Amino acid sequence: MLIQSIGCRSVFEPGYSFSSPGQPGSFLLIFSHSPFILSSGGARLRLPSATFALFDGSAPVEYSSGEGYLTMDWLTFSAEDDSDLIESLGLTLNEPVRSTDPELTGQLFRNIAEEFYSLSSRRIKVLDLLMRTLLMKLGESCAGREEIQQTTDPHYNALIELREKIYRNPQMKWNVDTMAADVSMSRSYFQHIYREVFGVSCMTDVISGKIEKAKEILSETACTVSQVAAMCGYENEEHFMRQFKKIVGVTPTGYRKKGAV
Repeated sequence: MLIQSIGCRSVFEPGYSFSSPGQPGSFLLIFSHSPFILSSGGARLRLPSATFALFDGSAPVEYSSGEGYLTMDWLTFSAEDDSDLIESLGLTLNEPVRSTDPELTGQLFRNIAEEFYSLSSRRIKVLDLLMRTLLMKLGESCAGREEIQQTTDPHYNALIELREKIYRNPQMKWNVDTMAADVSMSRSYFQHIYREVFGVSCMTDVISGKIEKAKEILSETACTVSQVAAMCGYENEEHFMRQFKKIVGVTPTGYRKKGAV
């Protein structure tokens, strides 16, 4: 399998829309970390987080963020001589499927992205193994698939607005109590429903918002690492650097240098 392009936890603003006319011989795999709208095969569906879809390029596809921010993993690849593998794994093509293990799916995407941009001498072989592992796990979800329910939670709009605030204001001292109060929910119910809607815990999402903002500042400004840390709500520069490297795979300085290449 040959990976052509990849994005890990890419964040798109409200109103964003991606469309592809379909490219025979090339596969598109998407995995959402937030609710999104998918148009494919004449249907338009509002889907929950932790949903993935594998498109074989035979038909046009469009997905969009709707009124909220969209966080998504995605990659394109060619199967070359491995098309039989995809069929043997029982992967459902051109239809959305809910992941039965979203945390592992997200981790595999991160691993693939890190290896894709590495200079390892075994990069191609490792990528092939990681892709096969990811597709096998997704095949398991297809085997036990249940009908996906479109997002209808009564708190959906309030949660979307809160998530936008979190991503727009990473410098704020977000905690569970503050966020729960913002949407007028009890602490325990808020934590449950947030994970149910977005497929990730609220505090993990807060960290994701900080790191995404840090990546943006590092790419677009000459701010020092210390300044970036402060702008993203970190009181301790070393804590910021450790957390950034753990999530992104490189240090803030390393990330900036990569962007300059």
